[in-house]
Amino acid sequence: MKVVLKQDVKGLGKKGELVNASDGYARNFLFPKNLAVEANAQNMSELKNREQAEKYKIATETAAAKANAEKLSGKTIKITAKAGANGKLFGSVTSKELSEKIADEFGIKVDKKKIVVDDIKQFGTFEFEVKLYTGISAKLFVMVGE
Repeated sequence: MKVVLKQDVKGLGKKGELVNASDGYARNFLFPKNLAVEANAQNMSELKNREQAEKYKIATETAAAKANAEKLSGKTIKITAKAGANGKLFGSVTSKELSEKIADEFGIKVDKKKIVVDDIKQFGTFEFEVKLYTGISAKLFVMVGE
């Protein structure tokens, strides 16, 4: 019997897949536990619609991430910080500060966890990376001054 899985089933398949299961297994285990539905015309069309919606969502998110990457690439952000006599900062420039500054200057919200930056503990210009989507990132510069 062909069934469409509603959840991942160990040894059978992943959520949303169309799989073959024995009649008894489907009727006595999968259907009562709401793990699968029978692969009739209505359920198959719902599955196709769900797949198309997921593809559309991924395409729009990828396009938006590429546009943001082009907007951000090569830009320089200026941050002021207090430092001691030898130019060493009191503390460091964090990814949270960089995220807030990107949102202020460019209007693009970036999660602080998506920013890859080394410890910045002195004045100067440093390069950092912002991961916007899977495989899409932008390299920016931060200029730390007083």
